[in-house]
Amino acid sequence: MSNVIRLVDALKRQLKARGITYAVLGQKIGLSEPSIKRMFAARNFTLDRLEQVLAVLEMDFAELAQASADTPQLVSQLTYAQEKEIISDTKLLVVAVLALNQVPIEEVVANYKISAAEATACLLRLDKIGFLMLKPNNKVKLLVSRTFSWLPNGPIQGFFRDEAYSDYFDSRFDGHHEVQRLVSVMLSQQSTRLLLDRLKQVADEFSLQHQDDARLPWEQRRAVTIMLAARPWIPKAFRALLRG
Repeated sequence: MSNVIRLVDALKRQLKARGITYAVLGQKIGLSEPSIKRMFAARNFTLDRLEQVLAVLEMDFAELAQASADTPQLVSQLTYAQEKEIISDTKLLVVAVLALNQVPIEEVVANYKISAAEATACLLRLDKIGFLMLKPNNKVKLLVSRTFSWLPNGPIQGFFRDEAYSDYFDSRFDGHHEVQRLVSVMLSQQSTRLLLDRLKQVADEFSLQHQDDARLPWEQRRAVTIMLAARPWIPKAFRALLRG
């Protein structure tokens, strides 16, 4: 976990401990709540803004650094072998993905064809792998960071990519809560880098959003998947007409 992520996570914990919401913080430092959310999601603070937030918390930077140092060591990615083990058992994968989304194990048993004994066995395996810590009464503590991602081209990403080709894209994307856009443009190298940085930021914000919604009841949440991709590419039919 980078030092920036540690510091911002420490800020969030200090705000939560003091009961200071983003809305309240915004009022105190003269920003709107959406602006505060974007600032924390992007982890983009000027020194002046950081000093303002610390003033609200009645902390100095040294205290924030100490709070950051106390952050547990969390992993941002698993190893190939760890992912391979998870993907080897569909029920284990289901429990892992739902645990990542902070779904209580009782809801897993109630909504999936997974018995309580099977769910507990999956949690024990995930504990052994180092994905989470199993606590009494099947409560879990995730050992992955808030910016956790599956290995690029790893076993689990490969599984979801195959599922995307055969199932995810088998849709007109015209239903409620669905959208699809195909945008093909010609950009400079600088603009391409900016686009990729923005897409990564959107993906991070999406990954963090479930943290805010995790406290909601199961029936008020739904599984939503986004797939972001960008690469130099033109269709085969176009390439076939290129000269030289």
